[in-house]
Formats: sequence, structure tokens, C-alpha cells
Amino acid sequence: MQSAWQGIDARQVWDSHVHLVGIGDSGSGIELHPRMHSLLSPAQFARRLFFLNAGCAHEVRGDVDRAYIERMHNLVDGMRGGVKLLLFAFERAYREDGTPDAGNTGLHVPDAYARDTARAHPAYFEWAASIHPYRADCVDAAEWAARNGARAVKWLPASMGMDPAAPRCDRFYEALARLGLPLIVHAGEERAVLGADAQDLGNPLRLRRALALGVRVVVAHCGSLGQDRDLDRGAGGPVVDSFELFARMMDEPRHAGRLFGDISAVTQLNRAGPALARLIERKDWHARLLNGSDYPLPGVMPIFSVDYLVSIGLLAAAAAPVLREIRAHNPLLFDFVLKRTLRSNGKAFAAGVFETRGFFERARG
Repeated sequence: MQSAWQGIDARQVWDSHVHLVGIGDSGSGIELHPRMHSLLSPAQFARRLFFLNAGCAHEVRGDVDRAYIERMHNLVDGMRGGVKLLLFAFERAYREDGTPDAGNTGLHVPDAYARDTARAHPAYFEWAASIHPYRADCVDAAEWAARNGARAVKWLPASMGMDPAAPRCDRFYEALARLGLPLIVHAGEERAVLGADAQDLGNPLRLRRALALGVRVVVAHCGSLGQDRDLDRGAGGPVVDSFELFARMMDEPRHAGRLFGDISAVTQLNRAGPALARLIERKDWHARLLNGSDYPLPGVMPIFSVDYLVSIGLLAAAAAPVLREIRAHNPLLFDFVLKRTLRSNGKAFAAGVFETRGFFERARG
């Protein structure tokens, strides 16, 4: 643990990918799709239990929202002083005509709740808005978010039902560029959140439009899961790994300074492997990579395996017992120490990958 912090200024460490969840029992305005409460939809019911169990808020009747926040407090207190979490609001799904789509909204976490949580606990949290570009008031919403201290905007296209390549997004992109708000976008396959289930909308290549209009774009998880069509070769192009499309864009000079990736979730069982090794070894990318935990997922035990990382040569066997012990105590600390301990062909993630504060505090313009 001491070596993991070596060379890191904890005051610059902002976990750039943290989900603010709950059930709305505090007046937060959080909404869950009815299927997430029904045993008739076992997959969605289990998802809700997994998330709340991982956040240690599953058995606190009438106090789940508060318990989830208090658990995050406890975990941050187990890090070094100065560490903060970037809490994500989560937008509803919307239809093509710009009206809310309740049937395809698995989760809604209002911007105001994320803002209020960060304001109430400024030593622990920053916040990111979530604004659908099909909303008639999307530009006004972005301006409100910027005035109220939002550090970014978060999208999950496959669940929210927005096409990042659609011309109708242009006015929103222009607003983000003007306001200096980066856009954090899930790319690749989505499995966690019920929604529109339009997986093709998570194609990394669909983000070219935002980049061309001057938006700083963060590809969540570096597109490290699933496959997408190679749209650079036309609508009928071959289907390839989503990560390869992300890598192609990272290597294009025109995207330098605008395209970034976050390394949240890349150590999960279904993502770790060749993509993770390349992220570690591509030292030339490290200045454009941001660490995030994807909390509460590091607390979902079945989706991580320290032993698997040892078996594929990315983790020393001697580190495994310590990491397992840390995980049982503090999943945020586990995520940090694990990523600082990974090695591939003698290379490791640079310290700057974890010092993300400067990216979010960058002057507007």
C-alpha cells in the first residue's frame, strides 16, 4: 500500500467514474424502473441488489440513499487525505421526438441531487451532470450545470437512447465546447443498466462528431468490452473489437488533446486481458488516460478475480493475498492499489493517470 502511493499527490486524485445510486427514499428524486424491484424480472432485480449490496446500503430500510453516501465517506476516509470522488448523475432515456421514455429508463439520478450531494460534502465529492441531447432544453441544462459546478457530463448511449453521431447533437456539443465541460461516454457493450438496449450507439466511432466540434471526450472503460461495426469502412464495414476502434482514434493526430479514455472497470474479468495489457504498455497514451473505479462495481465480488490477473501475467502472485485482504476492507482502495501494482512487460500505469484533478479543473475555452 505504501508503494502504491509513492509518487502520487493525493490532493490531485479524483476518482473520475463513480455512480451515485439509491432508491429515492431521501427525497433525492432517484427513480428505478419497476422491473428492478420485481422478482418477475430476476436479472434486473439482481442488478439492484448487486449495486446496493456493493455500496453496503441494501438492508437499511428507509435510509438507503443516506447509507450509500455514508459508505462512500468511509471508503474515502480509508484513502489518503485529499482524494475525491466524481459522482455521476444519470439521465432518463428519451425518444427521438425529445420526450422522456419511461419504459426504457432503468435509472434516473437527477443532476440536482448530484449537485446537492457534492455541495453538502465538498471534502469528499465533485459531481458530473447527465443531460440528454434530444431534450429541447439541453443547452439551458448544460449552462445550469456549469454554473452549479459540474465538472463533466456523463452519457450511456445504449441505455439512454442517444446517437452521438446525430446532427441533432451539434447544438449540445457546441455548448459543451463553449462551457469547457468534458463529455464522459460509455463505449462498447453495456451490461449493467436497463434501458433502450441500442448497443450500436456505444460505438466509439460515433464520437467523432463531438470531437470535431471541439468537445473533450472521455471514452469510459476505453471501449474494452464488446464489438462494433467499423463505420470508417462504411455502414457495412466489418465488426471488430470496440477497443480496436478506440485505439485507432487515440492514434489519430487530429484527436490529440481532445480524446481521452478512463480506465474504470478494465480490470474486471470480462475486460482484463489483451486490452488491459496494451493500456499499460502504451506509455504514449498515459497522459490521456484517467483513472476511475466504476464504484460500486469493485465491491461486486464475482466480477473481479485477482487470481485471474496473476494467471495472465499482469500481477505478481505475491501481491494477491494483500489485494484480497484490501478488497474485503475497502473496494476503492483495492481498485487503486491493484491498478498501481499491475505490470505488463515491465511497464506500469504512470502516476499521472491517477492524478486527474487537473483535467477537470482545466480553464474553460
